[in-house]
Amino acid sequence: MYLASCIAVFALAYLLNIVTITAGYHRGLAHGAVRLRPWARRALIALGNWVTGLDPKAWVVMHRMHHAHSDTPLDPHSPANVGIVGIGAEQLRSYKRVIVGLARRDPAYTAHATDLDFALSRVNTRGLWVAPYLLHAAVGLALGLGVGWLLGVAYFAGMMSHPIQGGLVNALGHAVGGRNFETSDQSRNNHLVAWLVLGEGFQNNHHRYPASARFSYRAHEVDFGYAFCVALEALGVLRIERAQLAPRPDTSEPSTTSPEALATDRASTTTFA
Repeated sequence: MYLASCIAVFALAYLLNIVTITAGYHRGLAHGAVRLRPWARRALIALGNWVTGLDPKAWVVMHRMHHAHSDTPLDPHSPANVGIVGIGAEQLRSYKRVIVGLARRDPAYTAHATDLDFALSRVNTRGLWVAPYLLHAAVGLALGLGVGWLLGVAYFAGMMSHPIQGGLVNALGHAVGGRNFETSDQSRNNHLVAWLVLGEGFQNNHHRYPASARFSYRAHEVDFGYAFCVALEALGVLRIERAQLAPRPDTSEPSTTSPEALATDRASTTTFA
């Protein structure tokens, strides 16, 4: 029973972390593939850093830079530059550079944030970036002392799992797997990563249709992240931009508009009016 409880706590914490990022940061703020209710957007901006340990504005800007310079020397996290093993450290270095660049209002970074009408989280502007990690460590410690150490570790590992999630996506999603589309980068569709990280492993599909809330393309591709978006839509948290969904293989393109341009055009309309 105790082991089952530990597994359940890890799973719930892990899902809270990755759903916040894939539905909120990624499909919502970064690409406008889903439109968040105003209250949900405010909550995401205010609490996202505390939940995930990652600043929402910095995350979105770094991700947009990745799309703008995918697998080139300017890509903030590409295995083409640092290899698969080097992705973890490269993510951290790039994230720090983005925060500093935004704080200094460097045009190289602010150019990717023109539609983001919110500031960096105060924990980052005040040099307290470690505070969310300490908060979750304290919760884990309390669980460990009060219930059992394995439960505390399970909680902390689940809540602070994004460095591993992101490392898997950025490394294997651009090095190992098949391709449905001949994009200009080295993006791949990695099914294992997609299963583990709620569809984020379908990088080739995503780079072809960045404004699509559904990352899967073929029938056998499973995007649990999109399933969570559907559930959140039913709960009134967001609305999926279905006109932007990637077409299925047996249908024609929805329009002749460039998917990359469409993602940029939609970036300023990520909330309901």
